[in-house]
Amino acid sequence: MTLSTSDIGTDDVDSAAFEERLAWALKDANLPTILAVLTHITGNWSYLQEQFAPGPMRGPGDHDDAGLLEESQEKLRAVAHRVILDHLRGNLPHAPAPAPEKLAEILGVVVGDAVPEDTAGLLAEEIGTADRQPAPLSERSRSAAPHTLIVGTGFSGLAAAIRLEQAGLPYTVIDKNEAVGGTWHENTYPGCGVDTPVHLYSFAFAQRADWPRYFAGQGEVHRYLVDVAEQHGIQDKVHYGTELESATWDEEAQHWHVVLRHSDGTAREADFGVVISAVGQFNRPSRPDLPGLDSFTGPVVHTAQWDPDLDLTGMRVAVVGSGASAMQLVPAIREKAAHVSVFQRSAQWILPNPNAGADVSEQKKFLMEHVPWYLGWYRLRQVWNFGDRMYPILRVDPAWEHPERSVNAANERHRRFLTGYIARQLADRPDLIEASTPSYPPYGKRPLLDHGWFESLTSDNVDLIAESVATVDQGGVTTTSGHRVEADVIVLATGFDAINMLGPMELRGRGGTALRDAWGADDARAFLGMTVPEFPNFFMLFGPNTNAGHGGSLVMTVEMQVRYVIELLTHMSENGIGSAEVRAEPFERFMTELDQALEGAVWSHPGMTSYYRNDKGRIVTNLPWTNAEYWARTRHVDLDDYTLTPRRSTSRSAD
Repeated sequence: MTLSTSDIGTDDVDSAAFEERLAWALKDANLPTILAVLTHITGNWSYLQEQFAPGPMRGPGDHDDAGLLEESQEKLRAVAHRVILDHLRGNLPHAPAPAPEKLAEILGVVVGDAVPEDTAGLLAEEIGTADRQPAPLSERSRSAAPHTLIVGTGFSGLAAAIRLEQAGLPYTVIDKNEAVGGTWHENTYPGCGVDTPVHLYSFAFAQRADWPRYFAGQGEVHRYLVDVAEQHGIQDKVHYGTELESATWDEEAQHWHVVLRHSDGTAREADFGVVISAVGQFNRPSRPDLPGLDSFTGPVVHTAQWDPDLDLTGMRVAVVGSGASAMQLVPAIREKAAHVSVFQRSAQWILPNPNAGADVSEQKKFLMEHVPWYLGWYRLRQVWNFGDRMYPILRVDPAWEHPERSVNAANERHRRFLTGYIARQLADRPDLIEASTPSYPPYGKRPLLDHGWFESLTSDNVDLIAESVATVDQGGVTTTSGHRVEADVIVLATGFDAINMLGPMELRGRGGTALRDAWGADDARAFLGMTVPEFPNFFMLFGPNTNAGHGGSLVMTVEMQVRYVIELLTHMSENGIGSAEVRAEPFERFMTELDQALEGAVWSHPGMTSYYRNDKGRIVTNLPWTNAEYWARTRHVDLDDYTLTPRRSTSRSAD
């Protein structure tokens, strides 16, 4: 039977056709998700027990069959067919939504792992039984609310704008580009896409049932962000082609005086009560200083600034770098290019996933669209499996006897699995195995998804050169050992200047303090990753030490941060507060806790360098705690952490 979700509407649940389509869809269902759905909608825990109890997960992937024998699988599908129909047709008693701690219990069973109870609150918000949406302000409070400037329209900026809109707080959005999307608008290189499952890499409040692929491409993610902006009325409120050039705090007026630079070169000045930076960590490309690069006669392009008119057909392409963008680019261009030379400074750990490159079946999309809570539970399993489940693997065991290659026993097991994967993938090219095997522990750098990387390395027209580029001349590049490679095109797959946060902006806080002077070029620090002493009414989203390096989704982190900021702005509006500034004592206490926690993380391993760390070795980008702990730290604002100054009569802010 060939069907699609377009064959049926949600109002046809009483029809025989719906019964048939549901049976068809259940044949390809993710059975752990089905078990969670049945328990959720009925309150009957027996589905999780005895004959339907899932077996242990076996490697990467969705574990669709739940480890059940075929007979049990068929019986479960039959039970699910009957129960889901009864539920949709109103023939079952209404079961109350599971309490957060029950969600954690259900999840623990269907992922075959002990899910800590302190994760429960986060799970409830991610699946939607608890809401992060702010309560709207009263008319009186709205009239007194500070006007907020949001800088950027990626995931962070859109989340902030949507929640400010829902709360009734006034705001203005700017973006340097001509469309929403941030990095997902800018990065258009061949093969660009997500390395996080896209059902997880999306807003909890805007889940999508019809993602075409498990790991969506750039265009699909960008379209999603455009759709979200349109659905929430944000599109028409953005000032495009506009950058924040500078912002200076006016203590007397209790607002930020900003200079906005437009794409045509003109500028204007304005005042805003609050500034929210939503530019994130992956905003400005990192361009290596390669001697002679300017002399190269062919095109030189950075992956983050791709030229859509660049045709690589028949070209000899030199790819500088072997990180995330190169891992996606090379498989996408190898069949078109005459030859691809990849210059690798250090090897990367690469994760296999059977869903990489795979389409979501029409059956699964039908279940996500028509079966209550199926999408939510499918996504919640990813919240755990790609998030806090990984956390213990990254913690350093001081007693571990092999610290040169791993940080604990679980980390060592992952190393054995990943090195075995490398050996199998390169069985026909044993000469590449050593160069492709990292010397540092797994997850010490960002692990990457295999999009066909190893297959590409074994191609006749792809060379892996395990050396850095030393110089460039008119027609090629030369490595540190003196090996020269001719090239027609140079692609800089060298990532972003992640630790030089807010680099292009000039921000001056109370007393004229420059944020760049307070931080230096590469040592950004912020309370909860969001705010800094002497910079009242200034907040960052996806700022310092908020990248969940152990796993999860930056979108999840951003939603936590936005809820925190909105709560503080709401309090200010309702209580006549003109400025809120984090106090030095809680800031320093937080930074001490943060740095101590980071010392026990794999990213502090001395055997590697990464964009996580600055020149002094301090980790600037990553979060050292579980997602659940960060959720707890940001769940509510502790007003004692702030100096709250009443609104002065001269205080004003206007677009």
